[in-house]
Amino acid sequence: MSAPRPPARRASGWVIGRAVGAPIILAPSWLIAAVVLTLIFAPTVRARSGDLGALVYVVALGFVVLLFASVLVHELAHGLMARARGQQPREFVLTLWGGHTAFGGATPTPASSALIAVVGPIANLVLAAGFLAIAQGVDATSLVGLLVWSGCLTNAFVGLFNLVPGLPLDGGFLLEAAVWAVTKNRHTGTVAAGWVGRAVAVGVFAWALLLPLAQGRQPEIYDMVWAALIGAFLWSGASAAVRGGRTQKAVGLVTVASVGRRATAVGHTESLAHAAALAAAAGAEEVVILAPDGRPAAYVDRAAAASVPAAAAGTTPVTAVAVPLPGGAVVDGLLTGQQLVAAVGRATEHSPVVVAVVDGRVVGLIRAMDVVAAIRS
Repeated sequence: MSAPRPPARRASGWVIGRAVGAPIILAPSWLIAAVVLTLIFAPTVRARSGDLGALVYVVALGFVVLLFASVLVHELAHGLMARARGQQPREFVLTLWGGHTAFGGATPTPASSALIAVVGPIANLVLAAGFLAIAQGVDATSLVGLLVWSGCLTNAFVGLFNLVPGLPLDGGFLLEAAVWAVTKNRHTGTVAAGWVGRAVAVGVFAWALLLPLAQGRQPEIYDMVWAALIGAFLWSGASAAVRGGRTQKAVGLVTVASVGRRATAVGHTESLAHAAALAAAAGAEEVVILAPDGRPAAYVDRAAAASVPAAAAGTTPVTAVAVPLPGGAVVDGLLTGQQLVAAVGRATEHSPVVVAVVDGRVVGLIRAMDVVAAIRS
């Protein structure tokens, strides 16, 4: 199972190699999966191959390594296609639940997203076909035959299961790309595929519970536990996709007008009364004070300004109620959406308040907390 999305920072774990310039990372959770799956496969090996003693666990571990090698091929296929479509993979990670591939930037088109998603399952299905061809020439009851058939079945399962149309599975990214192509809005596709992913998660658990009941037998605890774990993983990933899609959709609607307050600029020598009059004439809520070189240098603290008696406002310099602005606390007022949010994010590393400027003219004052509130709402 893969999630070709760029991470905030590199995943923790052991780097076991590199491919197309990106590290291949074995996450600590993989060790848990390796131990659990080895214990699960051991009884099957013992039943098929007799008493091998402690070698049973060695052979079972071989099955696990083969399974995760198939997952790695799956992830490498994602990364190679991403690179072919103009994106550089950042990392390939093997985890408790399989793996994921991360690469820089969002895919630019529905076609690219679909191609990157579909090559992973195709790689597994090709491997399954290869193992099936090899299996025709080996004894199915031998250890080699058991390994070959295991490779065939696991790759077929990984390939087909990942084509189920719901996030976070690859089929979910295909559905997302299809909705994106029709609606011209990627985030609509993400939310739609996330909801389908939630339905798939519920369906996995319902299948393990209801199918045995429909056949007149009690559900197996073993099947129920696995279905619950897989369902929980799918539900978590799908829910994260729904939240992410909604957030990104909200980000796309951000403008200076929606998150900022209209502002007017005054010189640093103006009185508070004159600054207030200029703001009222311009219909502005905020006053930005310009330095002698014309750079936004401060803004008026409205609470402090309100505390100045009206009789004293004409003789009170505007700088007396000003909050200084550090250099760089300026953004282009023509930016919108993700570009504006990113620009505000960079500027607010130095100041929680930034000035929006269009062609050198102050048009607004933006507070970081207002941007966050707008996205959350």
